[in-house]
Amino acid sequence: MRCGKRALVTGGAGFIGSHMVELLMESGFAVRVIDNLSGGRLENLDHLRGESSLDFEERDILSLGEQEAVFADVDLVFHLAGIGDIVPSIDRPVDYIATNVLGTVKILEASRGAGVNRVVYAASSSCYGLAKQIPTSEKAEIDLQYPYALSKYLGEQTAFHWGRVYGLEVNSIRIFNAYGPRSRTTGAYGAVFGVFLAQKLAGQPLTVVGDGNQRRDFVSVRDVVRAFLAAAETERTDEIYNVGSGGPVSVNRLVELLGCESVHVAKRPGEPDVTWANIDKIHTQLGWQPEVTFEEGVGEMLQNIDYWRDAPVWDTESISKATRAWFEVLEEKA
Repeated sequence: MRCGKRALVTGGAGFIGSHMVELLMESGFAVRVIDNLSGGRLENLDHLRGESSLDFEERDILSLGEQEAVFADVDLVFHLAGIGDIVPSIDRPVDYIATNVLGTVKILEASRGAGVNRVVYAASSSCYGLAKQIPTSEKAEIDLQYPYALSKYLGEQTAFHWGRVYGLEVNSIRIFNAYGPRSRTTGAYGAVFGVFLAQKLAGQPLTVVGDGNQRRDFVSVRDVVRAFLAAAETERTDEIYNVGSGGPVSVNRLVELLGCESVHVAKRPGEPDVTWANIDKIHTQLGWQPEVTFEEGVGEMLQNIDYWRDAPVWDTESISKATRAWFEVLEEKA
């Protein structure tokens, strides 16, 4: 496929989306962004504002129709919009299904109506659940533990269905534990970096889940967006690619690099002891491999730590309240 020079990024004012916009513009693309700013922030695009090759439209993806001017003459769509916080999905399953599944349908239909060449879908490694295969390949068993995981997997399957039925080219990136500057701070209890960096700024101890020996495949957002671009430009289509660092790191190692005291909160049911992406497929087929070491990535976030100054500061009591429904539902399921 000859890649065009106009791309649309849904959720382009968000964490990964803003980095995607940045890379596309550096690569010579004209970029359109749609974002309803429920999780994204206009400040994430401040350094790009005023560029003639960037257009922004504040828009909820659920409001899209089959014929949308913002999709006109677009070659590639990077679908990164959605609800990303995992824990609140227990309390708000309808919202997650609506945004992450029906919202994906809206994107696919608008893309089909405009004759878009390809959609690259942002999927989640949470679909593997409590993975039995470590490292985990794209062929591993699907094990959906909570509504967020379900919604992202259904969105992915919907995208491939549109590919099979309507001929829309689709590739999917299953992201493992992405981190980096501008990682989201939505107000919900969420990703470990946002929680820890706000606590560090406030001089509070870091709230480590369980004993901290659980390992996560932390992958830099700069590596993630390179993978999305590779999945857009390849001749291959109808493919799923894991994107991770290829080597997990313990939460205790993160605490060590941040140089803070810590306290412990209860380990949550439904969450794995280790996430570890087998990245052989994307390396072999697309020539992609991670370039940013964990130590480099953490250092970059510390250099930009003021970003989290206004983020909520969580403590053991507020975390207990935020995760109460999670424990009630998933412990009962177990």
